[in-house]
Amino acid sequence: MQNIKSLQKIVAFFLMIILTTTIYAQNVPYEMVTQNGEVFYKYKVQPGEGVFAVSRTFSVSVAEILRVNPEANKGLKNGQVLLIPVPKDMIAQSVSSTPSLNNGNGEQIPDQNLMFKHTVQKGETVYAIAQMYNTTTEEIYQNNPSAKEGLTEGQVLNIPQRQAISVVKEENYRYHTILPKETLYSVSKTYSLKPEDIITANPGLSASTFQIGKTIRIPFFETFEKFTPYQEQTTDIIHKVLKGETLYSISKSYGVSVQDLEQKNPMVSNGLKTNMELIIPVKSVLLDDSVSAKIENANLLLSGTKQSPKTQVMRVGLLMPFLDKTNNQNLRIQEFYEGFLLAVQKMKEQGANIDLYVFDIGAGKDTQKLESLLGTMEMQGLNLIVGGITDEQIKVLSDFSKERNIKYVIPISNNEKETLNNGQIFQINTLQDNLYAKASGIFLDTFNRANIVFVNDNTSRDNKMAFVKTLQNDLKKKNIKYQSIDMSARLDSTLVPLLAANKENVIIPTSDTSAALVSLMKSLTTLQESNPDYTTRLFGYPVWQTFDQKIKDDYHKFGTYIYTSFFVDENDQAVKDFNSDFKKWYQRDLINLYPRFGMHGYDIGMYFLTALYNNGINFDQNINRINVKPLQFAFYFERVNNWGGFRNTGIYLIHYDTNNMIYKIDKSK
Repeated sequence: MQNIKSLQKIVAFFLMIILTTTIYAQNVPYEMVTQNGEVFYKYKVQPGEGVFAVSRTFSVSVAEILRVNPEANKGLKNGQVLLIPVPKDMIAQSVSSTPSLNNGNGEQIPDQNLMFKHTVQKGETVYAIAQMYNTTTEEIYQNNPSAKEGLTEGQVLNIPQRQAISVVKEENYRYHTILPKETLYSVSKTYSLKPEDIITANPGLSASTFQIGKTIRIPFFETFEKFTPYQEQTTDIIHKVLKGETLYSISKSYGVSVQDLEQKNPMVSNGLKTNMELIIPVKSVLLDDSVSAKIENANLLLSGTKQSPKTQVMRVGLLMPFLDKTNNQNLRIQEFYEGFLLAVQKMKEQGANIDLYVFDIGAGKDTQKLESLLGTMEMQGLNLIVGGITDEQIKVLSDFSKERNIKYVIPISNNEKETLNNGQIFQINTLQDNLYAKASGIFLDTFNRANIVFVNDNTSRDNKMAFVKTLQNDLKKKNIKYQSIDMSARLDSTLVPLLAANKENVIIPTSDTSAALVSLMKSLTTLQESNPDYTTRLFGYPVWQTFDQKIKDDYHKFGTYIYTSFFVDENDQAVKDFNSDFKKWYQRDLINLYPRFGMHGYDIGMYFLTALYNNGINFDQNINRINVKPLQFAFYFERVNNWGGFRNTGIYLIHYDTNNMIYKIDKSK
């Protein structure tokens, strides 16, 4: 019989590992059930457990457990069955059509050599997922026929592993969906790598993102090499039951599940008795100090932060097609540059030492001039790059930033493929699908108790049905009712039966054109005059801020709301100061465009120069804690995956209230 005291250090160390990792549900999976569209674990309460202990086991809040199991508020009983909400990321583990492997302990585990899992995030498209994993939309549809009907958040897709070696050695990756019980150390052992290799390949990987169901990429060089997940073996030891101990307390002491104890010791079904000898399947690695140290070091890699040395001189490259006169693009780029210069000047006044390198990079698809420029000494030592317009230019700059570990801001264009696969990138302009998803969420938070009516304009080519479809799907998921009506000359009278007198009536047109809006507001004005007891609100689109002032003045009649990623409050003192400084420096006003390119350059300059100045070259770790209030763009950056860059998902809700005030509400977080 083993001496219990001799294991105290081992047990304490094991508990420390449990507490310093945030990996969800390291115990064996529980039975899953679905009720009203929500997925739950069925969990049997163990002796001595309370709600708080269960919440810690499953990493869910006490409030969530009580929401689903209100009777638990009176206390828990041994053997009581609870329903535990399963996070969407974890549902991936319950849906598996891939082949399985035997791990040697009698357990079946998914075989990821040919196929792995991806859990769909809000706003993702099949095209973006294909770009992320270097596959094709056709292959995704072939392996996931239901994806042709559209994607939903939390949906699990089967993604084929890459089976071709890239010409560029560093671009050879396979992908791995994190399984229950896996740790950074065990995954590295699976692929005969160091934990540091996986961290390097996944710059966004941390204790909070290393979760069951999440995907990471694995550097590899042998195309068809097969891998079996590394499983930590167990060693049986003997434990003599002490007075007052329970199966639950013993299981926690040794870091094993109650189910494992019951399986090893069937006699406990008749009750636990003092001095009874139990077989405990302890993980073998806990008996090996060298392996235990490696596990601890791997966990520290996930929990730690990168050193972020500050630079005495901030070297910044602004690389744009300044001479490209296509559609007067040179005028917009020039104004962007002028705004950026004002930010540089302001940062210098605050004490920053900045070397700014400004170069024309040529026009269109021809990147010869840009490639030659990147070979110069000045470019090799940059800390930050801002620039590129065409896909070809962005590709060259992306490769350069990745090779040199230089932070790279894509200021104007969208290039999802590079953002999905380069951890150095910050993409400023929000993709429409992501903007729609976020705007829909804001609508649900703001108007979940309102009476919602969509007004269909079937005559307009410029409609917003993509957004409308997203919003309507989200309303259905939340069981929020809505109604629809077609635009007509008699809308003011036909709309009345759909309205409610005791709540706000939110009207959403399916077209964003000025003609459709003017027609709708005319009908709503007539309706309000004849039915003053009804409260109507308009909800609309970013382009509405560009319409004539007479139209915008009418927004106040209805307490109109619009969602947008950029907006200029002309009454803001900071905006007035910028306009004054711009005219003082350049002897002219800003070009009347949306967005304002001078302000765009200034916002980007102030935000990223401040980030570099205050946080050093690894400022990405604090990217959403930069103390800068942009004039125009909403900035909120989210990493697209564990290895990719950052996408700006910032968004404003603009409210034209009935007292002729305009409120610019940042809804990014």
